[in-house]
Amino acid sequence: MAAQSEKDKMLAGELYRSADKELVADRRHVQTRLARYNALSDGDPNLLISLLREFMGAVGDGTTIMPRFTCDYGYNIRLGRNVFINYHCVFLDCASIEIGQDVQIGPAVQLYTAQHPLDPVVRRSGLESAKPIRIGNDVWIGGGAVVLPGVTIGARSVVGAGAVVVRDVPPDTVVVGNPARVVRTLP
Repeated sequence: MAAQSEKDKMLAGELYRSADKELVADRRHVQTRLARYNALSDGDPNLLISLLREFMGAVGDGTTIMPRFTCDYGYNIRLGRNVFINYHCVFLDCASIEIGQDVQIGPAVQLYTAQHPLDPVVRRSGLESAKPIRIGNDVWIGGGAVVLPGVTIGARSVVGAGAVVVRDVPPDTVVVGNPARVVRTLP
């Protein structure tokens, strides 16, 4: 049986080496696509959706991503319809990032699936892992929020600006702070 590639390990949520040649090539490829997208971001919406679909896992109709958008691979990102991603967002998509429909993401939001080992010896070895992020339908994430690996944000929830989301967010709630905590249940 053939040895598992570093990409296979990454996608399986296992420890992997991000400096692997295949993964470096994948990141370089998406950076070329992102440079083109970010340069044309005020152009024809149909062209922009077409460009996003060249490197993302899925992009729903009516989706808008403002420049400067940054991601690691693109192919691990799945966006529903009518998603709006504001300026200067960073999606580290070493694991899947799944965003539902009618989601609003404020400027400078950061979604991090990548995580590094706590043990410094293992960390120095260059190994890392990743856990998926899932965002339900009708979610609003305020500017500057950070969502950490493995978090699910329930449908119709609101994440306050600047929040650091370290655990799952129940549907129909408002979370704020660092770490983010529920401050209100929505009707």
